[in-house]
Amino acid sequence: MAAYGLYTHIRSNRIRSTLLIVGLFFLVYMLTFAGALIFRAFTMGDAPLDYILAYAFRDLKYAAPVSTAITVIWLLIAYRFHQSMIDSQTGAHGVTRKEEPKLYNLLENLCISRGIPMPKLKITEDTALNAYATGLNQNQYTIAVTRGLLDRLDDAEIEAVLAHELTHIRNGDVKLLVVAVVMAGIISFIGELTFRIMFNSRSSGTRWSSSSSSNRKSGGGAIVAILIALAIIALAWILSIVIRFALSRSREYLADAGAVELTKNPDAMITALRKIENRGELRSATSSVMEMCVDNPNSGFVDLFSTHPAIEKRVEALIRTAGGHDPGPIALPDPDDFESAHASQAEGGQTDTGTPVPGPWGSPSPQPQPQVGWAPDPAKPNPWRS
Repeated sequence: MAAYGLYTHIRSNRIRSTLLIVGLFFLVYMLTFAGALIFRAFTMGDAPLDYILAYAFRDLKYAAPVSTAITVIWLLIAYRFHQSMIDSQTGAHGVTRKEEPKLYNLLENLCISRGIPMPKLKITEDTALNAYATGLNQNQYTIAVTRGLLDRLDDAEIEAVLAHELTHIRNGDVKLLVVAVVMAGIISFIGELTFRIMFNSRSSGTRWSSSSSSNRKSGGGAIVAILIALAIIALAWILSIVIRFALSRSREYLADAGAVELTKNPDAMITALRKIENRGELRSATSSVMEMCVDNPNSGFVDLFSTHPAIEKRVEALIRTAGGHDPGPIALPDPDDFESAHASQAEGGQTDTGTPVPGPWGSPSPQPQPQVGWAPDPAKPNPWRS
């Protein structure tokens, strides 16, 4: 099951990343034209539609270099600071070998086994069970796991999750997802900015009212132009969503298979997925960040626009291709109960009064009695003395 190092998939991801960036500029130009249409509709309300369209196309030619420059700057900022933006949402912080020796050693051993440069390691202080990988180059690659995942999964299962994220890095899925998230952010920003400008302009009332009355006499050129602009903005927004959801969901199957190849333990990957199932929602993360995680519990409507396949299907694929045993859905204690158990264990097995806790046979073990030293009896003769 050679899923790790699928060069066809890696090459496909590189092509998709390039196409996403090209598509990003195309969508930005669509939104720029929509903004020009709205501007001309407000300033040329009594003009026919063909005049408004002609002036909007002319404005697009002048505005295209500015839109291009803004998009490039946005991409550069995202390239440099995307990790900080994601960390600010999830609260992830870096850890060292001294702080998390077990977790650090698990990741390091996986990297050494395949000769992979070790990514940065971070922990998100969240009770959810999830993990994600980010980065656009070797110096930026990062794997973050939640505190809930560390508390509730055993070492073999944690190793499987780390191997899953390492496979995402190796296969280029992380880079593709980051580009898609940046693209969606730019489109959302420009679309929201256009709507705000339009409604703020309309709130002035006077110019719009006079334009509307003259439009009814001249065939409604401005109204039609605004409707076209709104349709373009909606189309650009829908295309950005479709492009994100069009990212192949096979990447999760391949990452699961790659984790099994790295760890040689399909049962650990299956059990980890069952424990993560429906427990992975990060409280402060946006939908874009959740798309990078091992599981996205809120990933789509009836699995139509899901960014992740259902856990059930992923487990079935692992059993079919790698063997292993499916324990079915796993019940875990409530996070609050789990923390209480941790606190009681930290007390060292003693009660508040300091008395020993009864052992497994019901009663406390008897306390050892102090031994009394031997002293010679002066009334008895010592045979070793003369």
